[in-house]
Amino acid sequence: MSTLIYTHDACLAHQPGLQHPESPQRLRAVLAALKAPEFATLRWRDAPLGTREQVLLVHDEDYVDHVEQLSPAQGFRTLDAGDTVMSPGTLEAVMRCVGAACGGVDAVLAGTARNVFCATRPCGHHAEADRAMGFCVFNQAAIAALHARQAHGLQRVAVVDFDVHHGNGTQNSFFRDPGLFYGSCHQAPFYPGTGARHEAGIAGNIVNVPLAQGCDSATMRERMSEQMFPALRRFAPELLIISAGFDAHHHDPLGGLEFTDDDYHWLTRELMQVADECAGGRVVSVLEGGYSLAALASASQAHVKALMTR
Repeated sequence: MSTLIYTHDACLAHQPGLQHPESPQRLRAVLAALKAPEFATLRWRDAPLGTREQVLLVHDEDYVDHVEQLSPAQGFRTLDAGDTVMSPGTLEAVMRCVGAACGGVDAVLAGTARNVFCATRPCGHHAEADRAMGFCVFNQAAIAALHARQAHGLQRVAVVDFDVHHGNGTQNSFFRDPGLFYGSCHQAPFYPGTGARHEAGIAGNIVNVPLAQGCDSATMRERMSEQMFPALRRFAPELLIISAGFDAHHHDPLGGLEFTDDDYHWLTRELMQVADECAGGRVVSVLEGGYSLAALASASQAHVKALMTR
């Protein structure tokens, strides 16, 4: 088996506006990077449409109705103060994101892929049960975790997030459920203002590793090795989902951390080691942020190269 990539052209049709940082060019940069010769063994699959039932595992029915009803036939509609914008192609794009993440779970649990990278957009980890936020409409990583339990009977599922922004939506969805683990390393203080160390969940199932602006590789690796990975091993997930944001890269215009491509390779390998020990190597990675096209491309390559080493 080789690493499986889920993607879909519909994810390019989400158009939040010409000056919006979450542009279709982000996904084009990732896809072009993964077509390089060293990725020839990757397997590619069109992301299926997610289902309303899958979305409702995390999101309130009234909110899902609101998103569906607000979907424009032309022009733009905003779901929040202006960050999260819908265009005519947005609804299908976000449902492909959900379908990719849930399809990835199905593939690794069926043993038809050793791991999966969902090259989709928009990102999802800020989306709350009842509202859009921070470019995110539906929270595909959280949905995938609940799908793993509902469809496959897993008891312990973990999401680890290395986006520069804390995934408030995932944390809030998991906070009171001891069978779900959310771990995040992120810049703090920073948007969205959540992710303090004391936010630990109902059973210590939330682990936040806030990093100060300018944090370098050595500090990040030390803190992840001391705080995140031991907690993840104690939780012993049966499936590991990665919220793979690449906006902590030192070239990213929206973040203030100093991660390198090598850091993303290291983080991925370390997480895969935990998955090998606890989860039969089952990993599903979901693209989150990253707003320098060059850095997003090279960091995605580093991440996927690590996935391909198993």
